[in-house]
Amino acid sequence: MSTSEKPVVGVIGLGIMGIAYARNLIKSGFVVNGFDLSEKSVNDLKGSGGTPLSSAREVAEKSDHLLIALPSVAALDAVAAEIAPALRSGMVVAEMGTLPIDVKERARDVIEASGAKMLDSPVSGTGAQAAVGDLVVFSSGEEAGSEAMRVVFEGLGRDVRHVGEFGAGMKLKYVANLLVSIHNLATAEALLLAEKSGLDLQTTFDVISSGAGNSRMFEVRGPLMVSGEYEPATMKMDVYIKDVMLILEHARNARCPVPLMAATLPFYSAALAQGRDKQDTAALFEVIRQLSENTQEKT
Repeated sequence: MSTSEKPVVGVIGLGIMGIAYARNLIKSGFVVNGFDLSEKSVNDLKGSGGTPLSSAREVAEKSDHLLIALPSVAALDAVAAEIAPALRSGMVVAEMGTLPIDVKERARDVIEASGAKMLDSPVSGTGAQAAVGDLVVFSSGEEAGSEAMRVVFEGLGRDVRHVGEFGAGMKLKYVANLLVSIHNLATAEALLLAEKSGLDLQTTFDVISSGAGNSRMFEVRGPLMVSGEYEPATMKMDVYIKDVMLILEHARNARCPVPLMAATLPFYSAALAQGRDKQDTAALFEVIRQLSENTQEKT
């Protein structure tokens, strides 16, 4: 433990979410080590008061507990294998990403063979919300491990829930992101109707956000749609399409109809076709605006 009695936290993966976790933990008085392949991310950590290290294994060696925030299956597989020899009994590794449950279970088998414990702990919230600690942590796995990590999770989020056995966190994340996906498209559709009706978009946002039609995604993504500013992204379109596909696959396996969720897929796919890979998912507004203009031209 650090001299402040707070655990030293290692963050592996310093993308939009990982760097936000690190910064908020530092502000909360934690000593934070970190690693990322991106030089910019490493410099961001150093500039925020964290300690960048040379490898994921070194982060594991020099930290009490770990947060893993990686973008892909391959990255998690590689990191789990790399850090396993450095893990110790009493350590807790929280996997924070949006990845298939079976992939997280595979990483858990590797990590827990070392004597450490692993949690499936995705979060609900965008990159912008993560930056200000406005996140809900869905911690799942052994309850004792979740309690050991509670002080860490409280340092980066506003609400921490232990939601059940390992994998329950990701299942809740699927439910949450289903709503995010639909509400994001609904926000874009509503604002386009306002624009086509000759209404001022800022006035529309102000009025709707105070009424019954409001939603959290309307509040978070509506201002980006009104301003037309989609970079830097709080959630990149090419990353989020992975989440959309995971939700649809999980729903298929659960034999659950998700007609509204399925209806969003063509629009997220169209965003990639328009070259909006690195734009915020709020750019769905531009996607349906362009589709509308193309339809009008044909008629």
